[in-house]
Amino acid sequence: MKTENLRTMNAGRSAVPETASPESTPHALVKVLFEALRLAVNEARAEMQLNHTAGKGAAIGKACEIIDGGLKASLDMERGGKIAEQLQSLYEFMVERLTLANLRNEPAHLDVVGQLLAEIEGAWSQIGPQKQAGMSN
Repeated sequence: MKTENLRTMNAGRSAVPETASPESTPHALVKVLFEALRLAVNEARAEMQLNHTAGKGAAIGKACEIIDGGLKASLDMERGGKIAEQLQSLYEFMVERLTLANLRNEPAHLDVVGQLLAEIEGAWSQIGPQKQAGMSN
C-alpha cells in the first residue's frame, strides 16, 4: 500500500473509520477497513430485514465508500502487480453486488460480499505475521 494513498484516504475521505490512528501501519489500516465493511454489510442486512429502505441504502452506500475510497484507493497498482489487479477486480465485483442488493432488495448479494470479505480478510490476516517474521530475520 502506498503511503501517499493512506495520507489521501486519511485527509480527504471518510472511508477510514475513526478507530484508525495516524500511527497505524498500512496493514492495520486495511484490517480496520475490513472490519468497518463487515459492520456496514451487517447493518445493511438488518435494515433490509426491517424493510427500512433509507437505512439499507445508507449502509450500502457506506460499504461502497469503504471499498472505493478505502480499499481500492489503498492498492499499489505499480508494486502490487497481479495481486493488486485481482483485488481491484474483486472490489469492483463487491460494489456491483452491493448495488444489486440495494436495487433488488436481495440479501443473497450481501451474503456474497460477506463471504468474499471473509476470505480476503483471512488471507490479509496471514500476510501480517508472515511479513513481520520475514522482516525480523
